[in-house]
Amino acid sequence: MQENKDNTEEKVIIEGINLQGQKFRPSDWVERLAAILSSFGDKQRLKYHQCVYPCTIKGIRSLVVHRQVEKNIPQAYEFIMNFAKQNNLRIQIDRRNPENASLAPAKERRVLGRKAL
Repeated sequence: MQENKDNTEEKVIIEGINLQGQKFRPSDWVERLAAILSSFGDKQRLKYHQCVYPCTIKGIRSLVVHRQVEKNIPQAYEFIMNFAKQNNLRIQIDRRNPENASLAPAKERRVLGRKAL
């Protein structure tokens, strides 16, 4: 197994639970943060960036942030991490087994207030 010296393949999980164990509000905070790097695709659908996307882990809304964002888009990475720290959200390295992670990111979301597809 090769060691990844620059951590670009490593992912950070920001959980929607603060350090005191309380659920973070508003409930759509994950989508709001993920939207920072998203773009509009076909049919007015919002597409999350492949390196910053929402997911649910054991019932907790979370944000996955690839560490390569720190290198490639440092201002966005700093903003996201500062948000998490200022709100006392749990931040941890993603140690899930990729083969067992049924947490694929939502590829597209409808915009204009409609429910996610």
